[in-house]
Amino acid sequence: MKSIKEKLTKGVGALKKELGIDNVMALPKLVKVIVGSGVGSLKDKKKLELIADRLVKITGQKPSVRGAKKSVASFKVRQGDPVGYMTTLRGNRMYGFLDKLINVAIPRIRDFRGLELKSIDKMGNYTIGLKEHTVFPETSDEDLKDVFGMAITINTTAKNKKDAEGLLRYIGLPIKKS
Repeated sequence: MKSIKEKLTKGVGALKKELGIDNVMALPKLVKVIVGSGVGSLKDKKKLELIADRLVKITGQKPSVRGAKKSVASFKVRQGDPVGYMTTLRGNRMYGFLDKLINVAIPRIRDFRGLELKSIDKMGNYTIGLKEHTVFPETSDEDLKDVFGMAITINTTAKNKKDAEGLLRYIGLPIKKS
């Protein structure tokens, strides 16, 4: 089984044929993968540390804290309070994370029937929403009461939805047939 990096560097002939692009430099490429998790207005420091620690184990990189932009009295949130975590993966960490996501985590999702095609935006980026972080093998199963979701955005250089879909199918993302 080839890794995503090997597919995109050595075997681009099939991708060129599929997209109808002659020049290798004009092919869409993967730029970065952004993994984010909202924590809401948690005041419990232990849960915040737990979420940050799990994201470190899953991505291999320390997430940055995202603070609230405005104070909202009805939600009891002050400006600057932590409301989420985000990490940006590039290079080898990105390829390793995508390999783990496609080959290990996505098959472990309950009742999985394929990813939606409509999640590709006009700029060629794809966003996956996971309800549970427990689909990744690095998470311990004894703390199932602290389950959180995450959003994974795959950023590409594709100019339109068709090129982005071709690239994502080529790297092995299980997108539903439209």
